[in-house]
Amino acid sequence: MSDPLSHFDPGGAARMVAVTDKPETPRGAVARARIRMAGATLARIVSGAVGKGDVLGVARLAAISGAKRTPDLIPLCHPVRLTGISVDFTVREDLPGVDVVVQVTAVDRTGPEMEAMTAAAAAVLTIYDMCKAMDRGMVIEMIELVEKSGGKSGQWSREAG
Repeated sequence: MSDPLSHFDPGGAARMVAVTDKPETPRGAVARARIRMAGATLARIVSGAVGKGDVLGVARLAAISGAKRTPDLIPLCHPVRLTGISVDFTVREDLPGVDVVVQVTAVDRTGPEMEAMTAAAAAVLTIYDMCKAMDRGMVIEMIELVEKSGGKSGQWSREAG
């Protein structure tokens, strides 16, 4: 591999990458996650019949909080100046389950990819937590980066490869 992993020094020790000389530019990232569950569990989420409250509303707040707290959870992440976070849910009766899409924007020296993925993870984990008493068999199937923009590497999209 010609490009060394930037989170390791020449001796192999973990390090936080220096971004001091990089310009502050607008950057963005979109991530998605999916949680699969029993049809009855999904029906209760949709109808608002989960005793702990509005599952998707709480999951939205968890996603926003997760994005903001990413450097506290991921040891080598820089704090990123986030400028926007949006969280969208798609109820999928065909799964059955819920798809979560999180879009994060920032102006900084490094991008918010980890913040977007952490937010998506926090959302599906919150759905699991709020519904586990009725459905311990729920499965979080994926957490993935969909696209990123800005910075030296520019635009990247999963669909474009």
